[in-house]
Amino acid sequence: MYVAFVIVHSLLRWLVLLAGFNALLRAIGGARSGRSWAPGDEQAGRWLIILFDVQFLIGLILYVGLSPLTQSAFNDFGAAMRDPQLRYWGVEHIAGMVVASALLHIGRARARKAPEVRRHRVTAIFFGLALLVILLSIPWPGMPAGRPLFRGL
Repeated sequence: MYVAFVIVHSLLRWLVLLAGFNALLRAIGGARSGRSWAPGDEQAGRWLIILFDVQFLIGLILYVGLSPLTQSAFNDFGAAMRDPQLRYWGVEHIAGMVVASALLHIGRARARKAPEVRRHRVTAIFFGLALLVILLSIPWPGMPAGRPLFRGL
């Protein structure tokens, strides 16, 4: 079961990134052109949140119950902090994704409450920051805790 969750988690990141860039580019384009908030903007943000939340849930299942790396980190957290790979999986990856989740959800809520003329700008700022945190928190190949770009294929 662990391997299946890791493969799904690895592949789903690409959908999250595509949805993130789509929502961000729509927000930037809307802010620059001054166009009104459209149903497509709402849908882009909704899909980003849905995909990210599913990805986050799968990640939490791995983090709390299935991953031997996080289980090892939980068994001796002091030793895990001295091991770059265990520290990454036990603290850094999850912390980055929690921050990204907060930015996405706060940004979406603030955009809904923002005046029409500011919605795109608010969305661009929060989604842009969240996307940056996500990109920095992904275990890219070449990093000490790096993983392949496409696991399971």
